[in-house]
Amino acid sequence: MTHSPATAWKQWLAENGPRLLLFARGWSQCREDAEDLVQEAVLRMWHHQADKAHVPPDLPLVFSTIRFCGLNHHRSETRRRKREESVIYLNDFQDVWLDPVLEEDEEAVLMRNAVQNLSPKLREVVVMKFWGGLTFLQISETLAISPNTAASRYRYALEQLALDLRGIKKDRHAHA
Repeated sequence: MTHSPATAWKQWLAENGPRLLLFARGWSQCREDAEDLVQEAVLRMWHHQADKAHVPPDLPLVFSTIRFCGLNHHRSETRRRKREESVIYLNDFQDVWLDPVLEEDEEAVLMRNAVQNLSPKLREVVVMKFWGGLTFLQISETLAISPNTAASRYRYALEQLALDLRGIKKDRHAHA
């Protein structure tokens, strides 16, 4: 039985949507912006795959597209902000990456905060490797770096996460 392209894409999105959204959250200020990045990337992929009978794309290509869309969005926002600042005085706004109302588990919150505190270069490799399920070769192709650099960034990120989480546990036990 042959599935329509729409059915294949729905299945593909159900399987890969959460990992794409997690990656996009590293490129955005809130969940809604991350959803917009994923939507933009999926739409670009739909058009890109038109000459391939709309077969769902390879995951590394979508990660790369989300990254491109995130960079593009950041550039646009920076330009917009500069234009606004030249016209009006802007108050300082608190930068919120995670909405505490949506968080369900204290340990998960600690882990997400620790991952968020990684440098962008380390964070994107961790998300693509751990949650995206990509190989170092796929990550290297997506980020235009060598596989050894991807592996090194992953190793450094894990070391930093372990150190950060040990510190948090130590602090928690000291105050308990």
